[in-house]
Amino acid sequence: MKQMIAVNTKHTGDRSKDHRGYAEPMTSEQLDGLLSEGWLKKMVADIRAGNEKLKDELPFACPHYARFNNNHRAQADILPEEFTYMTCVDVDDKEKVEQAIKRALELNSEEGGDWEDMVRRIDYSARKKVHIWVMLPVGKTIAETQELFCKELGVPYDESCTTPERFIYLTGKEEEIYRSEHWLEPLSEEELNERREAFLNRGLDVDGRNLRVESLEVRVESSHAGCVETPSSKPSTLNPKPTKADERIRFIAEGVMKEKGLQWSDFQNEGGRHTTVKVFLGGVVQLLNKAEVNGILSELMPKNWQDENIQRLVNDFYAKYYNPNQKLCRFQEELFTQSLKMAEENAQLSTLNSQLSTPPTMPKKLPKLMELLTSKTPGMYKPAVAHAVFPALATHLCEVRFEYTDHVEHEATLMNCLMAETGAGKGCIDQPIEHIMADIKRRDKENERREAEWKKDCQKKGANKDKMVRPEGLVIQMIDPDMTKPALVTRMDEAEGHFVYVKLNELDLFEQLRGQTGKQHFQLMCLAFDPGAEYGQTRIGTQSVTARPQCRFNWNACTTVLKGRRFFSRVLTDGPISRINFCTIPEQEIGGEQPIYGKYDAAFDEALKPYIDNLVSARGLIGCQQAWRLVKKLQEECAEFARLSQNATYWNLSHRACVIAWLKACVLYVANGQKWEKSIEDFIRWSLNYDLWCKMEFFGEDIEKANKGEERIGQRGPRNLLEMLPDVFTLEDAKRVRRQVGLDTKQTSHMVSNWKARKYISQISDLSFQKN
Repeated sequence: MKQMIAVNTKHTGDRSKDHRGYAEPMTSEQLDGLLSEGWLKKMVADIRAGNEKLKDELPFACPHYARFNNNHRAQADILPEEFTYMTCVDVDDKEKVEQAIKRALELNSEEGGDWEDMVRRIDYSARKKVHIWVMLPVGKTIAETQELFCKELGVPYDESCTTPERFIYLTGKEEEIYRSEHWLEPLSEEELNERREAFLNRGLDVDGRNLRVESLEVRVESSHAGCVETPSSKPSTLNPKPTKADERIRFIAEGVMKEKGLQWSDFQNEGGRHTTVKVFLGGVVQLLNKAEVNGILSELMPKNWQDENIQRLVNDFYAKYYNPNQKLCRFQEELFTQSLKMAEENAQLSTLNSQLSTPPTMPKKLPKLMELLTSKTPGMYKPAVAHAVFPALATHLCEVRFEYTDHVEHEATLMNCLMAETGAGKGCIDQPIEHIMADIKRRDKENERREAEWKKDCQKKGANKDKMVRPEGLVIQMIDPDMTKPALVTRMDEAEGHFVYVKLNELDLFEQLRGQTGKQHFQLMCLAFDPGAEYGQTRIGTQSVTARPQCRFNWNACTTVLKGRRFFSRVLTDGPISRINFCTIPEQEIGGEQPIYGKYDAAFDEALKPYIDNLVSARGLIGCQQAWRLVKKLQEECAEFARLSQNATYWNLSHRACVIAWLKACVLYVANGQKWEKSIEDFIRWSLNYDLWCKMEFFGEDIEKANKGEERIGQRGPRNLLEMLPDVFTLEDAKRVRRQVGLDTKQTSHMVSNWKARKYISQISDLSFQKN
């Protein structure tokens, strides 16, 4: 498959013929052939010599679409599925041309930047100005991309350059300044779906335009060969099968009916039904396409919407009055704007609300290190492995610090607990961790040998005063699961700034460190997470261990869900849960196929080594602006969901969950040679949401009960309270919804005020409100 672009090649030299309405699809090879033509080179030279009239005879390309219906370059003939997700910035100010070129190339090569590898081509225009072809960021429209990119270039933004059917005059191959290796490269199915979904979630079409611009008939038939008739040409005989009208369509329909003074009963009236539909169509023809109108009519008049006369009326009305470029009247403009805003907000709220109802789906595109570490893992286990490897990776860092958004410096203390049912395959994390820790294990063995020899010599000398002094440099990072507290303190004290690490096949092996209070193992978890905290003991005896080193302690543990909930049941509100990163393995189908692993061989170790070396060699305070900006976004996203769900447990857990996610981003950054990858952002956002999902799923209900000191009935995960309310609601409605999910009603007024300040709702009267 080859990516194409719509090009006008009718360079007949006859300027009396208006050929601008034509554009045919061309591949990169075909376009290069055109750009290499001698006549084109001469035409550009003549224009620069002063023959300005020749400019209109230049061939041109349409950056936004690969093809148009019947090769007719017009908005009415746009095929959304042929959108290239590319635009062209036209820099007309000659004094800013070189500045724009330099800045565009800088942005394109800025690792981890928003525009990394997004510039596809740069070429001079016939007047020695410049065209910069750039990909649209995911979810951004043509206009938004142009405005953002022009701001980055420091050049004026021209709103007239953002129309979908816009064209750019072409010049010769020798006018090309830069061409990406991805120029006119087809998008993968995965990226194409991601981009389309991002627009649909905003209430836009798959090419980022407002849905009202185009009727569904064109979209449905565009995949078929042959001529496609549009509403602006002649009546269509196509009667699309109606689907149940969505909230946006219903909102528009109700608004039109209110404006026109129509009632539901008017559509049932046998005598006036035809006139009612005609009045209704007069209000919606520029707001809804024909298929959407048929969908809403099937609800308004289910028995009669397919009546031949009604269908003819709809077809004739759209053929005569539908015009995508017609200016909307005031009520239509307001209605349409509100409907788009509502669709966008509902999509966002729905996404937020679903984040904790099902485990978030792991991104398909992973950072390079995570791609490697999960490459041998069956799909069902990849999320667990992707979380579990971080404590082992972070253990390779020594005296490396990162500054959080509150300006507190953290080391990469990461603790992971895998909770899944018996026989779920928790051993999937063993091999990746073993290979990550292989270098530390080799060094530990040598130091363990030295320690063993020293002990042996001490035993020979008995109680003599000549007993040998304990050797220096006994850095042993991997410790035994059944180690006592004095032994652990010794390992930390001798670690010389390194982390100590343990992998527990069963979480309850921590019980060895309980101590007299019964909670020392939980205190250890809290101290390990808190920056600069010390862990140790003071004893009087000369043979006793007396030391208080900084608590650098990373660990992995596995447990069943039941055991895990029981293990943490006495410390639900004491802090350990919020400091630990949790993951799980989904329940497998009974009798399902045995998962097949890849081989962790020498090639795997060789590919892993550069990342480990980068971690080991790092020192001091390391700044990563991309990770800092990312965690600020994540903090606000968590706050947004907390405001809408009013779930205090989620809100409290999210604070340290954001810190954990940020530390993971920093570890990936250092492992990658202190280079940021664009895929890190999606991966870390998923990691955060997955961690919070696990915490709410396994402990959410229990934490709320512990906080309230009473039984709680309701869903384990938080729910979006705004979605549970009608479009127009009162304070009593809001109180009812809070009671429904087990919240008290004392905070209702505060919640509603918060929503109003955030513009989620508008106040109608003293006691009633309306969703925006």
